[in-house]
Amino acid sequence: MPPKLFNPMQRRAFVALWAGLALAPLPALAADTSAAQQLERWSAQAGAPGQAERGRIFFTSAHGGEWSCASCHGNPPTASGKHASTGKAIDPLAPAFNPRAFTGSAKVDKWFRRNCNDVLQRECSAAEKADVLAYLLALKP
Repeated sequence: MPPKLFNPMQRRAFVALWAGLALAPLPALAADTSAAQQLERWSAQAGAPGQAERGRIFFTSAHGGEWSCASCHGNPPTASGKHASTGKAIDPLAPAFNPRAFTGSAKVDKWFRRNCNDVLQRECSAAEKADVLAYLLALKP
């Protein structure tokens, strides 16, 4: 028989501690935000509110390369899109058509970084992000 490492009271405390840790939200999940909060964040970083019309123009323009945001996400981005080179399905980008869109700063930052590099060959500025999100939030069913 294996030796007892804890007395019954210690065992209950140990189990309660581990159960609490297992049920606690992970830091990345605790940081989840809404699309409106993302817009506030980028508008604050840009020093000006996002402008929907400027975001629409940015979203649909190619910026000197082959692709625009709309190349994969559609114009308007209210239905499922498809990656231009891989053909992989993409969920609707407009938050009114996809409630998971723009939730979680880490995930949003990662995808903006990747997609901006694909479209612009650089990272988007805070003002560009704010404008695009203002446009996407303006799209309603």
